[in-house]
Amino acid sequence: MNGSADLYETDALAAQYCHAHYGPEHFGIPNFPRECALICLELTHGRGRRHALDIGCAVGRSSFELAREFDRVSALDYSGRFIEIAGRLQEEGIFRYSVTAEGEIRSCHRACLKDLGLDAVRGNVAFARADACNLPPRYTGYDLVLAANLIDRLRSPRRFLATIGQRINPQGLLVITSPYTWLEEFTPREEWLGGYRHEGEDVATLDGLTAALAPRFRMLCPPRDIPFVIRETRRKFQHSIAEMTVWERTGP
Repeated sequence: MNGSADLYETDALAAQYCHAHYGPEHFGIPNFPRECALICLELTHGRGRRHALDIGCAVGRSSFELAREFDRVSALDYSGRFIEIAGRLQEEGIFRYSVTAEGEIRSCHRACLKDLGLDAVRGNVAFARADACNLPPRYTGYDLVLAANLIDRLRSPRRFLATIGQRINPQGLLVITSPYTWLEEFTPREEWLGGYRHEGEDVATLDGLTAALAPRFRMLCPPRDIPFVIRETRRKFQHSIAEMTVWERTGP
């Protein structure tokens, strides 16, 4: 990541992510990390469930949810602050945080694994800080890789897609979600997978994903929309829609 990664080390944003992962649902929209994990568990029914990788795990809700069925989950994020929070929640079972209500007024909340039915599986997750574009060799042998809302925040999504296949077992799955919010503060324009025009034609991110993954993967099912909500204040929310694509490793 570039200097914009510092944004993810602030207490205010960390609290937003805690609330998005462990707080109440808003406007009838299901909890996004939990929904992603549930879909992954549906997709892997009848397949191998030995080891999963949650890359870009943030504060860990999807990692714990995957651990309900997977023997082991490696949970990685570039943000040291996010990994610190996830690790404390794993160790203590509870993490307390506060979010902005309005102006300087804050409200206090807690994330509790026991309340979410996740206390028994917390030992099956290994959290660590890592760069998705430069993972150490030990991160390999996965039956599932979940990359939720990650690719449009990487400095080199093409490198990530070119190398992630070698870390996934044959017939293993790569699940990607993203709202495709390409911004040069995170990703140099030449690295964008889509969201631009080339020789007078629109290039969609799905086209870029397909081209980048074609050597090793096939799309397993049609893309689907997964909405998510991030609370900024008591009366202000971000409502976004990520596209989920599912890829099965078929090539070497």
